[in-house]
Amino acid sequence: MTNRTTNFFSKLQAAVSRNRSLLCVGLDPDPTRAPARYRSTSGDPAETILTWNRAIIEQTADLVCAYKPNIAFYEAWGVAGMAALRATLALIPQTIPVLLDAKRGDIGSTAAAYARAIFEDLQVDAVTLSPYLGQDSIEPFAAYADKGLFVLCHTSNPGAGEFQELEISDWRTLDREPNQPLYVHVARTATTWSPNVGLVVGATFPAAIAAVRAAAPDAWFLVPGIGAQEAIWKRPWRPVSGRTGRASSSMPAAASPMRTTPPPRDVTG
Repeated sequence: MTNRTTNFFSKLQAAVSRNRSLLCVGLDPDPTRAPARYRSTSGDPAETILTWNRAIIEQTADLVCAYKPNIAFYEAWGVAGMAALRATLALIPQTIPVLLDAKRGDIGSTAAAYARAIFEDLQVDAVTLSPYLGQDSIEPFAAYADKGLFVLCHTSNPGAGEFQELEISDWRTLDREPNQPLYVHVARTATTWSPNVGLVVGATFPAAIAAVRAAAPDAWFLVPGIGAQEAIWKRPWRPVSGRTGRASSSMPAAASPMRTTPPPRDVTG
């Protein structure tokens, strides 16, 4: 596999400028839903995955700023599926960054093992992470100074608000502001952990996007939910959308805008 060593954000900015795009295309192939023209004649799901991904990459490489494979769609098919992921990564031009959607989050030693697998073995440029275990679960990933870290803030799924919108009090600010939802605290706190931290904020919750932007004015956003989850991108910050291989019409389903006003950092994927 070719080594991807360029700083993620430098590579991202270059791709945004070159392709005039903030679209992050998801590569989340379900071979059982692949269009007939991409299906393996032998019924091999890994072959279907690779054929479908190759077509998406060939058709979008001049239209995107990043690709975002979700590791679950490859792990589901075992060794063959992971081989298809590696082969897919090899197809992506070196000038386009790869953000692995893995949503890892665990204690320090386990997080270090995850980080090594993602950044040294798979050699991707960025990863999605869960903040639930706190800063020490993110530090092993932040040790890779050239990599991007996108922390879950307010996700795009229907149940996101069950925990993420709970209002909590912070004794350090009780005298200055009212209670804030948990996702706002995540935005404020996680962006202090590393300069390479961006935030995942679902396009299905536009009010949350505005609140997180106010809390983290300089952070890159990855904004999923456009397409399959039926969010419509109407915001003034420039989106970087993503496409998923789950269905031919779901290109923006992994959509994710990365930053609002100048400089543009809202990536829809």
